[in-house]
Amino acid sequence: MNAMNWTAIYPEILLLVMACVITLVDLWVRDPMRRPTFWLTQATLLVVGVWHLVSFDRGVTVYAMHGLVVADPLGHLLAFFSAVALIVSVAYAQPYLASRDMLKGEYFTLTLFVYLGVLVMVSANNFLVVYLGLELMSLSLYALTALRRDHGVSTEAAMKYFVLGALASGFLLYGLSMMYGATGSLDLGEVFKAIGTGRLNKEVLTFGVVFVVAGLAFKLGVVPFHMWVPDVYQGAPTAVTLLIGSAPKLAAFAITIRLLVDGMSGLAVDWQQMFIVLSVASMVVGNLAAIAQSNLKRMLAYSTIAQMGWVLLGMSAGVIGGNTFSAGNAYSSAMFYVVAYVLTTLGTFGLILYLSSQGFESEEIADLSGLAQRRPWVAGVMTAFMFSLAGVPPLVGFYAKLAVLQALISTNQAAYVWLAVIAVLLSLVGAYYYLRLVKVMYFDAPTRDEGLSRGRGVSALLAVNGAAVLLFGLLPGGLMDLCRDAIVKALAS
Repeated sequence: MNAMNWTAIYPEILLLVMACVITLVDLWVRDPMRRPTFWLTQATLLVVGVWHLVSFDRGVTVYAMHGLVVADPLGHLLAFFSAVALIVSVAYAQPYLASRDMLKGEYFTLTLFVYLGVLVMVSANNFLVVYLGLELMSLSLYALTALRRDHGVSTEAAMKYFVLGALASGFLLYGLSMMYGATGSLDLGEVFKAIGTGRLNKEVLTFGVVFVVAGLAFKLGVVPFHMWVPDVYQGAPTAVTLLIGSAPKLAAFAITIRLLVDGMSGLAVDWQQMFIVLSVASMVVGNLAAIAQSNLKRMLAYSTIAQMGWVLLGMSAGVIGGNTFSAGNAYSSAMFYVVAYVLTTLGTFGLILYLSSQGFESEEIADLSGLAQRRPWVAGVMTAFMFSLAGVPPLVGFYAKLAVLQALISTNQAAYVWLAVIAVLLSLVGAYYYLRLVKVMYFDAPTRDEGLSRGRGVSALLAVNGAAVLLFGLLPGGLMDLCRDAIVKALAS
């Protein structure tokens, strides 16, 4: 094995170079729509994403930089999905930010640095690399949250995000330091082997796992580490909220797999129990709190908390009685759920951006009153997204929930069967606030009479986004096979 093997990190090098180039190029851009910067950013994301897709197709696992980095199918697939999510996010955001004089070069540069952090996280094979990627992504998101610098709510949201994020990073770092103290290594493979010997201090390992799970739970936004989610989702510019709800969720899933599955699967009996508690609490709090919201972004924030509970539920069924026979099924269902959630979230917040106009933020549920009378196709697409989040067939959200339930029931354990029942009942509670939004769009009288005029590009992208939610619901097999293939190869390596 080539100890350095620079070829494994060529996409990251290209991304870093282009982020610097785009920063310099933007200094000479005078176009208010920032078209040169916009297209350079989109081209960079596309090239890096396709590069990872081609690498995924090769199906080869490569360790590089003295074992600090692993370039495997799981990392390549998540990197590709993240690139697609960011391409769509930037496309939705351009007209919104331009109409508010927020479309500056720093938006594009920070977005690329968010993606660079995601790439570092999905390819991490060492505690320090995980933390490096996490902080790179997080610091960029903190800055983006405060993009509207003269807006008090946005600045407050950024401060809350920063302070609570620093606290969560401290939890994670403390947990990783305890794992290092117990195992004597920062390398995930060596940590896995050390735990497998069974000769380590169990108390230190357990405390380490608790702090690691707490740090990961914050990044996923699950109860009781969810306090930042509603405030940040509401306070950040909607274009940034869209960004926070897309690629970073894929990255959080990636480091959960890297740390807990690749490195600490020998302690699965401990972290799976914590995941069960976190998932049920998230579904309860998320669904009940969302019912009381009148702000659309806060409602979707609590919806996110409940949706992430489903992801943890799938992750909790990987190791049963010390056996990993159900690991591939459980983790691939969780991965499919994250991808389906991100796909739906892109469309949901994309529509909020689409409905917003200069001087008006379409952030209240009441703002969608009578939307079906003003723009029937927009109301139809939003209905598809709401039904997908609620788990209504034949949309992708239904199959995502079905995959997680199947992973739970296939364990043949009574406790997991009851968890599946609880999840179904709580999803019925959650369906209320999604259906309420549909009712407002179709049955309430319009509160705004002006028509909507947006570029054809954004309209076409929304239509494609809605079609994808339907298509992957009708034909989920291909996407599920990709997720399962990536997970199985990651577990084998």
